[in-house]
Amino acid sequence: MPTPPVGQGELNWFAEQFDTIAGNIERVIQGKRDVVDLVVMSMLSEGHVLIEDVPGVGKTLLAKSLARSIHCSFQRVQFTPDLLPSDITGVSVWDRERGAFVFRPGPVFANIVLGDEINRASPKTQAALLEAMEERQVTVDGVTRELAPPFMVIATQNPIEHEGTYPLPESQLDRFMMRLVMGYPSRSKEMDILETHGHGSSYAELQPVVSGEDVQRMAAIARTIHVAEPIKEYLVDTAEATRRDPDILLGASPRATLFLQRAARTRAAVEGRHYVIPDDVKAMLRPVLTHRMILRPEAQMRGITLAQVVDGIAAGVPVPGSGVRV
Repeated sequence: MPTPPVGQGELNWFAEQFDTIAGNIERVIQGKRDVVDLVVMSMLSEGHVLIEDVPGVGKTLLAKSLARSIHCSFQRVQFTPDLLPSDITGVSVWDRERGAFVFRPGPVFANIVLGDEINRASPKTQAALLEAMEERQVTVDGVTRELAPPFMVIATQNPIEHEGTYPLPESQLDRFMMRLVMGYPSRSKEMDILETHGHGSSYAELQPVVSGEDVQRMAAIARTIHVAEPIKEYLVDTAEATRRDPDILLGASPRATLFLQRAARTRAAVEGRHYVIPDDVKAMLRPVLTHRMILRPEAQMRGITLAQVVDGIAAGVPVPGSGVRV
């Protein structure tokens, strides 16, 4: 049965807490409120984020600032070619006093896990995250252990440097709710960065503003947001359009449709609405869909980008209630 809708007071509290978290992060990550909002939305949608950009634009600092803004456990894993799966999931070691093997949990058992430069590790090590990201559990030596909520993986990677890297397989990319690009700050914001961080890092002064229980409560509120039948049809029509597009070799998966619905629900809650509208879906299309699709080689040769394809699909799929293409 669907969860009954929450009251307007709960939605107002949700929006206030959202602004509190995003504003706290913005004390460190300046001039990137749109990216900050999307990262927080992904967390409240119970999804994971891949942040991809050139070095030095604040990818790792954004993940650390989010973790510090929440009173919960945080672990950082620096991915390297010699990193082993057990370095992430944990390992059983022999305890002489007990006369038995004792499991020592790895960093994946934290609430927020930062996988820094994830594409530097081997595919076998990358795959150690798959079960945790999808099923919120880890199986080691035949024993399955649940991961305590909230649980989120934030991974970073550098798209420019290819030497010594292993591209993420499609199966792992599909488990990330969003892929985000930081981008360079504007000139005025970079001046502000010099002023704010010139004498030290404001990250060291960052304090938690919400608890892990608050995050779980916010995620529960987002799940109550109503998605009408025409909006569900709109979601499916959009996903099917990616699979039929002549420039696309691999379209969006059903998991992408689910993630798109969850992200749209969270955006509606941030806006203080009990229901999803088409604009909520459209706002989430680029961050949720682009990393799940593959362009055909001939489309790449023509200079077409996935963002352009997604924008074209958004313009071509009929909006519920309009009866026309916009």
